[in-house]
Amino acid sequence: MTPEQIETLFRGDAGFRFARWSRPIVPMVLGVEQATLGVVKGAIEALVTIAGHQMAETDPEMGANLYVFFLRDWSELADVPEFADLIPELPSALPRLQDAGANQYRLFRFESDGAIRAAFSLLRMDKALMALPADVLALGEAVKLMLLWGGGAFDTRPPLETVKGETLLRPEIAALIRAAYAPELPASGDDPALALRLFARMPR
Repeated sequence: MTPEQIETLFRGDAGFRFARWSRPIVPMVLGVEQATLGVVKGAIEALVTIAGHQMAETDPEMGANLYVFFLRDWSELADVPEFADLIPELPSALPRLQDAGANQYRLFRFESDGAIRAAFSLLRMDKALMALPADVLALGEAVKLMLLWGGGAFDTRPPLETVKGETLLRPEIAALIRAAYAPELPASGDDPALALRLFARMPR
């Protein structure tokens, strides 16, 4: 992976922006059965381990700080007032999601220094998502919640790959996540030169 490729992964409509978690991650998963709950939390734990970051039982300010919601239809959210409390942007976003036929919605909150403070992932289980094995869906989503990736980061190539029938995290993406959590790097930044610092910490 080149510095230019790394920069592209963190470039969105507003330009380059990098952010990682600084506080321990406390996930809450809703809308799935107990067995799937363990799969999703296991995927998040796997990514946290790769990053060398931490998880915790509770966040002292928010209780949980990483929410993953599974639902059948966006209209379900209109009947749950708690969602609007957690995500004030949701009522205005729902019509757009419905009109676009979207199957996912992801939103981040940030600390005063720009680090990730909380994340929300809403997954509408349409045919495309239902076709994915639970562990593959969970691992792919966990990747997307560990860093503030650019909007089109994985449009042309997903973060996972299939090797001998097993779906795994691409090694270069794992290495990049690990580099992103290097303690000597800032928790956030909008200078594209940060891509060079990430590149310098990746194995060759």
